[in-house]
Amino acid sequence: MTTHTANASGSILVVDDQAANLRVVSTLLSRHGYEVITADSGEEALAIASEQTPDLMLLDMIMPGMDGFALLEQIKQRPELLRLPVVFLTAAHDRELLLRAFDAGAVDYVTKPFMPEELLARVNAHVGLKQTRDRLERVARERQELVNLVAHDLKNPLTSVLFASDILIHQGTKPERIPRYLEMIHDSANDALGYIRRYLEAQADDLMSRQHAEAHAVAASLPEVLDWLARRYGLQLEGRGLRLHVQAPAQCRPVAIDHLVLRQVAENLISNAMKYAPDSDIEISVRASAPGFWQLLVEDRGAGIPASRQRELFKPFARLTDVDPADGLSSGLGLSLARQIVGNAGGQLWYEDRDGGGARFVVELPEALSANGG
Repeated sequence: MTTHTANASGSILVVDDQAANLRVVSTLLSRHGYEVITADSGEEALAIASEQTPDLMLLDMIMPGMDGFALLEQIKQRPELLRLPVVFLTAAHDRELLLRAFDAGAVDYVTKPFMPEELLARVNAHVGLKQTRDRLERVARERQELVNLVAHDLKNPLTSVLFASDILIHQGTKPERIPRYLEMIHDSANDALGYIRRYLEAQADDLMSRQHAEAHAVAASLPEVLDWLARRYGLQLEGRGLRLHVQAPAQCRPVAIDHLVLRQVAENLISNAMKYAPDSDIEISVRASAPGFWQLLVEDRGAGIPASRQRELFKPFARLTDVDPADGLSSGLGLSLARQIVGNAGGQLWYEDRDGGGARFVVELPEALSANGG
């Protein structure tokens, strides 16, 4: 087995009993950013694929020993390999051979000697499809995990509501204890509504992101978002004896994200700053970035994020510090969902330590198409 890596954008297992063919194909694909693993027999290819499934297999159908057809038959019997796309290499336009290969499970073919442009086009297409499917399946799993979490979290508050209301309706209680049971119902219902609201917001964010991906015209004015944030949080900080500093350039292009979604992302960053840097002023600002991109910054002068936590910062259910200022009321999903939302809009969200101490979160977004006349 030989592995070639060049800033891999996908992994490809090339199977051919001819060393010259392996060398030519490996060189071509590795030069175009793919991690290439080679095998000179069906048996070796099966062992490699079973250990770590590649994104695509390029398979010579006619080989001594276990040929391509026998290898595809083995792949069909292994659940972990059933979704592996296989493009077979053939030296002839034999219609019966092609039909037999497709019946065996191949998704495409390339004839030898091949044109480099044709091979790359077919590889790019099938690797892209496979990686897109993998991402969709991962999102579906994450969504199901979130549904399971919400269902689990709803159980306790609803049980409390049922318990307290049952006592009030059927069993009776001392008059002086009625306010306590009413408070239990009120607080538990608020908890349940909070879980539902977070889930529905996540659903709405995904919908708006899909709409953007489908090229619907969405745009947000960064100065307007900053003005809304100032009105929303300025008084809260003043009540603590602190200030919200706002700075936006005189000229600023709209960015390609729904304004309500951007508000939610920015609110999450500001609320985190208020929780984890409670004695610090907060600064929100906008600045130009690379051509065609703008940045929204949320900064504080708190303790910042410990270096040991920064790698986990945007993972679901991760917390910024060992101490939870929200006293258990935060789900730990905010930053993870915020990064997903920004990424779906074609942007990035990251964290930086500030010079002199403190935290800086940067939301970078592309200009809206309409802003460029698109």
